[in-house]
Amino acid sequence: MEKILVVDDEEKIAHVICAYLEKEGFAVTPAYDGNKALELAQSGEFSLMVLDLMLPGISGEEVTKRLRREGNNIPIIMLTAKGAEEERISGLGLGADDYVVKPFSPGELVARVLAVLRRARKSGGVLADVLEFKNLQIDLRRREVKSGDQLLELTATEYKLLVTMAKNPGRVFTRAELLDLALGEQATGYDRTIDSHIKNLRQKLTPVAGGNRLIRTVYGVGYKFEDDEK
Repeated sequence: MEKILVVDDEEKIAHVICAYLEKEGFAVTPAYDGNKALELAQSGEFSLMVLDLMLPGISGEEVTKRLRREGNNIPIIMLTAKGAEEERISGLGLGADDYVVKPFSPGELVARVLAVLRRARKSGGVLADVLEFKNLQIDLRRREVKSGDQLLELTATEYKLLVTMAKNPGRVFTRAELLDLALGEQATGYDRTIDSHIKNLRQKLTPVAGGNRLIRTVYGVGYKFEDDEK
């Protein structure tokens, strides 16, 4: 039985969501603040999290950001009263898999949960413990990167950058996004820091997997991960 984590500080809403998901056959655990959500999500027990953005303690946005920064790939459906397009784009940009605006139909939310889980299983990327490419394997639980039997010695920063991009192949990340999502540095003016880390990462990937082919420069914007040879 798959486990779903439901996080909303409005207990009545959380209980309604839990009831509908339990009818669908899921085991559901509720949480009511960001700190508890982060603790439970880090346990690795859950297949998906329904996460309200407006939470006491740590916000839902910050929970998502921290999980993705750590390489935690739990699928996330964000739940919020904010309906503006920029808020939806922001949530998805942080690494959420879907976005539902309050007020909502519980039946629609259940349908979204099922759809996200189907996509995750089909892609093999979101729920998988290992991201596999032709010449590269990224073990998210062990935090290891291998090419065949060869273990690559990456720094913590290089690993975070690689995971952030590899989980979103084809997506172009700006340097500012990589600073924020992968490194947690929200200050501006650190473009050369990212460029230096990417250069070092490419040098380590090139002998085994072709660093320049995997991590491509999008001039004037940033970088993207591609695996054309897969």
